[in-house]
Amino acid sequence: QVQLVESGGGLVQAGGSLRLSCAASGRAFSRYTMGWFRQAPGKEREFVVRISWSGGRTYGTDSVKGRFTISRDNAKNTVYLQMNSLKPEDTAVYYCAADSDRDYVWDYWGQGTQVTVSS
Repeated sequence: QVQLVESGGGLVQAGGSLRLSCAASGRAFSRYTMGWFRQAPGKEREFVVRISWSGGRTYGTDSVKGRFTISRDNAKNTVYLQMNSLKPEDTAVYYCAADSDRDYVWDYWGQGTQVTVSS
């Protein structure tokens, strides 16, 4: 079973940057679509950004365009989320997710890492 472990969360001032990492188990990581989601208190979990297995195709929600960048290192079984120009509304628990069978359903989830952006 695939396990995902996020790290890199913390407290940052508005306008600052943070880099999240998601380490994945499994030999087939390079074939997975990977994504980041977030959930703020009192809100539903929302999609943030995803990246194809090759790293050649990415897509992010409008709220993070120009600020967040997803990347992956298949040799390290790791996906990253570089977050710049952070805003208080970015405050949430951030989750790493994997689509292992190309059906556009997220099959595996990490435990989450807290990101808090102060105003």
